[in-house]
Amino acid sequence: MNNNLVDETNVLEVRDPSLYNEDLAPVPKEKRNWNWLNYTTVWMGMVHNIVAYETAGSLLGLGMNVWQALGTVIFANIILIIAMWLNSSSGAKYGLPFPVLVRASFGYNGAQFPIIIRGFVAIFWFAVQAYAGSKAVGAVLGVLIPGWNSLSDIHVIGMGLNDAIAVALFWILHAVIISHGMERVKFFELWAGPLVIVLGLGLVIWAIVVSKGVGPLFSEPSTLSGGEFWNVFWISVTGLVGTWATLILNVPDFTRFSRSQKDQVIGQGIGLPGTAIIFSIMSIITTSGTIIAFGRPIWNPVELLQTFDNPIVLILGAFTLLIATLSVNVAANVVSSAYDLVNLFPKKLTFVKAGIISIVLAVLFMPWLWFNNAGTIFNVLGAIGGALGPVAGIMIADYYIVKRKKYDLASFYKKTGDYAYKKGYNPKAFIALVIGLIASFIGLMVPALKDLYTYSWFLGIGFGFISYIVLMQPSIKEKRVDIENTSSSTN
Repeated sequence: MNNNLVDETNVLEVRDPSLYNEDLAPVPKEKRNWNWLNYTTVWMGMVHNIVAYETAGSLLGLGMNVWQALGTVIFANIILIIAMWLNSSSGAKYGLPFPVLVRASFGYNGAQFPIIIRGFVAIFWFAVQAYAGSKAVGAVLGVLIPGWNSLSDIHVIGMGLNDAIAVALFWILHAVIISHGMERVKFFELWAGPLVIVLGLGLVIWAIVVSKGVGPLFSEPSTLSGGEFWNVFWISVTGLVGTWATLILNVPDFTRFSRSQKDQVIGQGIGLPGTAIIFSIMSIITTSGTIIAFGRPIWNPVELLQTFDNPIVLILGAFTLLIATLSVNVAANVVSSAYDLVNLFPKKLTFVKAGIISIVLAVLFMPWLWFNNAGTIFNVLGAIGGALGPVAGIMIADYYIVKRKKYDLASFYKKTGDYAYKKGYNPKAFIALVIGLIASFIGLMVPALKDLYTYSWFLGIGFGFISYIVLMQPSIKEKRVDIENTSSSTN
């Protein structure tokens, strides 16, 4: 404890203004007040969203039965939480966000490359999620306001006036939540996550009623043979993990506020695999119910709500989906892009200002013009997620193997010292990154190895991890000697 406090004081003494501001500084011990419940509800807010619901439910559409789908979801979430825990520890220990921690491996200048890509992905994904959520806003207003749909005849920047108003309102809601910093995010997630469970439970009850019991929901057979199942299984696991591949990088943005390692480990353990699996069970059971009720799987919750032809159900359901989208968008996309922008312009931006700028920049992607090409969007995001896999591998290797979980706080904020490297770039990190990228995309580059692209994230993080350790062997040996000398002098 005391050593960290001393280091935080040293940061103030040696800091370089181009690498430091209050939002990038280590969070003081007295402000690390997030407990396990906060992390549980934050993850509830992130995993209880339309994409997660559709992904789990679509496993039945691929031919799996309920038990196979549940096994796939459980396995993917176990892998995911392990990766999250591995990259969470450094944030909780030192109170630092991702843009600062990544300097340890890439250098203070080299870090800008993964930071810019991560920020781009976050803003791009925000635009997609925000436009999808605005549809829920439009659905509610369409029921409450007579003549609302007729506004579609008036066109504004490529969309109807009713859609433009819904988009503007939903964008503003994000700005309101982020305007009071991470504390507002924490309290919003405290009630937003559990609210989505209510809708999920309602749909599960409906599925049980229409199926006349739980038994029929679990008796629908699989249409996949042994070999076909395992092929679909690994594709699905990669997709489920890849959905959160980018958040694996910036999870320290959240764990830096943790009261202790125990709080973030327990809270994330309950919130990610725990509530994610429960939510997926709800989705899978409900989708199984749609097969019995309508003769086909309906894994899109908006489409399912519309089948009830009840305005009250539509309003309540749309409102819940709106909250779900708002919740995941703020926590997973606005927070990360805000820290990324603060890192790029530490002298001029604060977390709140950067968050607002991220929201405004997202408008430039104009998702209403290309949203119908959702397949292309998710393919692009999947490719970017594969590209970030090696970065995660490098960060984990640097913290646990190269630096042996011991960082010098002051070196993060000066252009001389442990993480300066040559002109602020660590060439070995970039070589490891290139090796990881080749591994990630070898399936696209070599037709004979096309099946390997299914495992792009796994290959990327694995090869990034191993190659960085091999390349940094001299530094590892030097660190080991320093530790041995320190132990000898202490004795």
